[in-house]
Amino acid sequence: VSWRAGQALPALLANAPHLFALLDAAAVAGWVEAGLAAYSGGRHRLPAYFGLETADAAATLARFRRGTLLADRERELMLIQKVLWRSDSPLRPVVVEIGQAPKPAWLDGEGIHLPDALHDLGGVSGAERYRARLAHLAAHRRWSTPFLADNFSVFQHLAIEVFEDSRGEALAMAEYPGLGPMWRALHPIPRPDACPPDASPIRHRLAMLSRALLDPGHSYADPSLLDFVARFRRRMAADPHDQSASAELGVRWLKESYDHSYRRPGIWFEDTLVDYRDDNRVLWRFLEDVKNEDEFHSDYGALDRFVRPAGEDAAAPPRRYHEWDHGQRGYRLDWTSVYEVPAPAGDSERVDAMLAAQAPLARRLRKVLDRLTPQGAVRSRGHMDGDDIDLDRLIRARLDLRQGREPDPRVFVRNRPGERDVAVLLLLDLSRSVLATPAGAQASILSMEQESAALLAWAAAKLGDPLAVAGFASDTRHRVLFRPVKGFEEAWTAAPKARLAGLEAGLSTRMGAAMRHAGTLLERRRERRRLLLVLSDGEPADVDEPDPSHLKWDAHAAATELRAKGIVPFCIALDPAADAYAGDIFGANGHAVVDRPARLPERLTTLFLTLTR
Repeated sequence: VSWRAGQALPALLANAPHLFALLDAAAVAGWVEAGLAAYSGGRHRLPAYFGLETADAAATLARFRRGTLLADRERELMLIQKVLWRSDSPLRPVVVEIGQAPKPAWLDGEGIHLPDALHDLGGVSGAERYRARLAHLAAHRRWSTPFLADNFSVFQHLAIEVFEDSRGEALAMAEYPGLGPMWRALHPIPRPDACPPDASPIRHRLAMLSRALLDPGHSYADPSLLDFVARFRRRMAADPHDQSASAELGVRWLKESYDHSYRRPGIWFEDTLVDYRDDNRVLWRFLEDVKNEDEFHSDYGALDRFVRPAGEDAAAPPRRYHEWDHGQRGYRLDWTSVYEVPAPAGDSERVDAMLAAQAPLARRLRKVLDRLTPQGAVRSRGHMDGDDIDLDRLIRARLDLRQGREPDPRVFVRNRPGERDVAVLLLLDLSRSVLATPAGAQASILSMEQESAALLAWAAAKLGDPLAVAGFASDTRHRVLFRPVKGFEEAWTAAPKARLAGLEAGLSTRMGAAMRHAGTLLERRRERRRLLLVLSDGEPADVDEPDPSHLKWDAHAAATELRAKGIVPFCIALDPAADAYAGDIFGANGHAVVDRPARLPERLTTLFLTLTR
């Protein structure tokens, strides 16, 4: 290993204690081998991998972790979120940082952040610990709004958080009583005499109060504690949705229980950390910057930190995707970073001029569109009630009744408006090569893509089909740009036209990562048919990948993943030699080659109508 690692060996040795704290010897060996294989063509990047400085290093580490992995429970937790909490916040894995204790879960605008792995604890499984954390965070999202942090002291923050945690949990347990036993099993039970006389007791007292608020069968006898439990119960009975109760009770508790021992430097932490609770950053807004971003109550800063700068720096944090390694016959975990960067606005009148130039083609297509536009109503049979009676089913039910069998009561027909039930995402290649003007053409490939997208958006609007348009380009695996132009539910108006007109080309073509990101958008759609149209002028390639076939087979894997999700990928290629690689990626019937680029607008729209018929 030392010979193969080369200059990366010091980074590996430096992190060895951390690795062996998380993994057994066999797992560490597997993690090292995975890195050596993944970076066999780029050894200069191995120090970053062994230094745990890259996303793929963290993701591969998570694969070898002991305990219950978030990746293995993500689908279950997302279903729980949707069904029980009517939410679909993304789950973000948090890997333990070197030299630091694991951070608690947290909730912010980017989603729900949970540890990448959890062990069994006190007879509670790792999976159950994930469910407990998710339920607590979901209660915050549903019933908590931020307090203005600058109005309260740090100690008041601690007290208010206890009451607000308890209020959210009470509301959640009223809706789902099974949460109570799960949370009580993970909440510590501090002994009243546990805190030494020379330590600060504030966390110890608040932990006992928290336990008493959660557990009606608690054994605490302190009069002050019992008094505040009773006050809390009265406020919840009067109005459980009154969040001001948490602030008022927290401030009052601190005022009535305060003594100077709270300010002692040694705070007593034993049996005060509640395993399933978050760091409560979601409860606070700041008008002034905090001096220490790792303070207990929150690591949020001032409000202006949430104001994103204009331009490319305004992109949201990246979404990370695996990439298929055809040589190793496996995935490189969290290998690519996809940034959603809104397309800059251009002149919408330029797109209107493009559509005006295609007026003769639009007139021919209008006849086809009129035939495809849903007309009348669709009759749906087999309902308990409806708009009409299904005579065949009624007769069958009467015969069953006369013969002594249980009749089927679903004898009604419902009429619903006709619909095409299809969603389409058009993905435009924005690599440097589309700036070229093909032989015999009067405009660049980029202009033809814009003209084709405009005509397709016009046709989809006529049919009432939800259509999204986006472009993509890449500059190594660390920076894949995904530029949204039009959303599925967005009307074809001046705003998306301006974004289409403002598209700029450059960089490379890491197609698989862009397809996977487009697939996550289509996966959320409820239409029966979902179609991804990829418009490209060349084979996938990027500056950091020396193997010319690697990205082709990764795009093939991405297309296979999309089909497994019920999404149909189809490529329209502007490269006359595309048959040599497009068939490997999309299949023999999954691509079409446009030999004459000037016909692209007509060909793209015709293919769209054919594929969605």
